[in-house]
Amino acid sequence: MQPWTSEMPPMIGVVVPCYHEEEVLPETAKRLSVLLEQLVEDKLIAMNSYVLFVDDGSKDRTWAIIESLHETNSRLRGLKLARNTGHQNALLAGLMTAKEDADAVISIDADLQDDIEAIREFVVQFRAGYEVVYGVRDDRSTDTRFKRGTAQIFYKLMSRLGVDIVYNHADYRLMSKRAVEYLAEYTEVNLFLRGIVPLIGLSSTQVRYKRYERFAGESKYPLRKMLGFAIDGITSFSVRPIRMVTATGFIFLALSIIVALYALIAKISGQAFPGWTSIVLSIWFVGGVQIMCIGLVGEYIGKIYKEVKRRPKFHIEQLLRSGWMSEDRQEEAGQSESASQEQGATELRVASEPAVERVGSVGTRSR
Repeated sequence: MQPWTSEMPPMIGVVVPCYHEEEVLPETAKRLSVLLEQLVEDKLIAMNSYVLFVDDGSKDRTWAIIESLHETNSRLRGLKLARNTGHQNALLAGLMTAKEDADAVISIDADLQDDIEAIREFVVQFRAGYEVVYGVRDDRSTDTRFKRGTAQIFYKLMSRLGVDIVYNHADYRLMSKRAVEYLAEYTEVNLFLRGIVPLIGLSSTQVRYKRYERFAGESKYPLRKMLGFAIDGITSFSVRPIRMVTATGFIFLALSIIVALYALIAKISGQAFPGWTSIVLSIWFVGGVQIMCIGLVGEYIGKIYKEVKRRPKFHIEQLLRSGWMSEDRQEEAGQSESASQEQGATELRVASEPAVERVGSVGTRSR
């Protein structure tokens, strides 16, 4: 683990996935902008650090607000996906775009439930040499009792299944440029980033923070999506459920042998008598277990089906970013003098086929 030794402060990119966030977006942009300015003044981050808002195919005014924010503040960038791809894919699109010019990337949701002041400690730990910094919730008092209970069950279950996952950590984290480049090598379609990132194995630490109520708008993770997300996480990182199905089969095989012996003894001794209720209940019970096991196996087969097709995870429709870059960083990058005269310009680029190929290393290129 080596601390940040460059004379220049690191350039930080903050990635914010957005889906129907028009109510909270202006406040999120305001708070993050103020925080970045403070970090620049404290010489913790470079002047050209920025926030990248990723619009995940929103149908409201989310993208229009992002465009307006970018016009008034070049530190605020925008990335528009061609369609809704889901939170994990939108986050991945932002990470793969931000890593092109940032020394470290921080991901955070737009709802302001995660304490943005923790970003300061993220940067401090990054400069100390940690390449992955996990934001860990200090408590879940703002969650409902049901959500808090199910979340605890989920983390404990994942741990029991052998999945290396950080307890009470969602997707609020800092990753170095190298860590994000390593992440790009994980090309699976079934994304569960909070399970993939620990597999990278670089030096990591945790920063605890307070969880707040959502500032505005509604949660984008209702119970149905939460259950789907949990199933994806479990089946993407562990084959133990399949082994449990096998174990269940052996258990029922043993029980059937015992019941068969009992029935045979009862028949020989003349104590057998018809029992409609016991027969019906056993049939329903065994049938239910069989259907459950078939469904579990089908879940794994479905994931194989998706992986084999290798469809793109996302397509970029538009990218808004500032062309500003410090003189020192221009010299490091070996840019020409003509490029330095274009500092402060705002670029609006419609992502074409080369842009899709640029992020193709994470499985976005069609075959």
